[in-house]
Amino acid sequence: MMIIGCDFHPGFQQIAYVDQETGEYGERRLHHREEAVRFYGSLAGRRVVVGLEATGNDRWFRKLVMEAGHELVVGDASAIHASAPREQRTDKRDARHILKLLVENRFPAVWQPSAGNEAQRQLLMHRCRLVRMRTRLKNQLDSLAKSEGLTGSRSWSRQRRGQIEALPLTGWYAQRRADLLELLDGLELRIKPLDTAVEAAARQDAEARLLMTHPGVGPVVSLAYVLVVGDWRRFPRGKQVGSYLGLIPSEASSGKRQQQMGHITKQGNTLLRWLLVEAATTAQRYDASWHRQYVRLSMTRHHGVAKVAIAHKLAVRLYWMLRSGQDYGRMMERGSHARQSECPVGRTKGPIE
Repeated sequence: MMIIGCDFHPGFQQIAYVDQETGEYGERRLHHREEAVRFYGSLAGRRVVVGLEATGNDRWFRKLVMEAGHELVVGDASAIHASAPREQRTDKRDARHILKLLVENRFPAVWQPSAGNEAQRQLLMHRCRLVRMRTRLKNQLDSLAKSEGLTGSRSWSRQRRGQIEALPLTGWYAQRRADLLELLDGLELRIKPLDTAVEAAARQDAEARLLMTHPGVGPVVSLAYVLVVGDWRRFPRGKQVGSYLGLIPSEASSGKRQQQMGHITKQGNTLLRWLLVEAATTAQRYDASWHRQYVRLSMTRHHGVAKVAIAHKLAVRLYWMLRSGQDYGRMMERGSHARQSECPVGRTKGPIE
């Protein structure tokens, strides 16, 4: 068996390899993509294990290794760096260190999603990016309306759009309004089929359908949670899910120093964390204890802190719904807040999508 430690970069990769059968050791720098394709193609038919740090822009390389029949192991970058405390770091040393961890069976491997999982993640990411672009366009139109004295509700509606279109603008002001509305219409046409595809994918997934029974959790949030968390059996406890998604505060405490908490770690998936924070605004209206905590934190700290706190609770509750296999109604009946969940607090609002 050949073991390869790979220090991957967008333009090249530095590798250190050892053949356990012959004892052959070597180091090479492979430029992308031609040299890498030739090298890994020449190893076809042999048992090869390739280890590299978790990074971006490597989809083509992972596909190349898989198609060649080799085993790819992706490691936690922070754990790999922590196991090599030496300050001098070079590409060759990094490749040697990864190889050493693989040979000594100490490589901190992380869970890798399947090809179908990654394809659906791209659907969600593409849809959410377009939605954010649409929101920015609406904000620009709203700002343009305010500069002309048109105030009122910021919620977008046909009436609001009609008021903006009726503003007596001239010159480049009118041109800007026309361009923004044209871009907005184009985005609406592109987002609509994506919404249909996301909803269809969520309806076909049993776990996503289960999560959609929770107030504030629609097809987008439920599908993103299932895809990012993956196999929930990887997490023995709910609090580990919050840590995995980066929703817990950072901490700097040592010795006799008092516990000092900072901002959340943000070490998890950015898209799912953002979706959970958005869904928390609606979810807290359906749970009296969550609503009390949300109001208290909004008044004493900040509304952003309040939303993150509820998002953490929501992430843990969704985990327990998957673990118990019970929908929202049955789970709340067994809990201590069953009667509180019957009456939504505040105004009713649809799920975050």
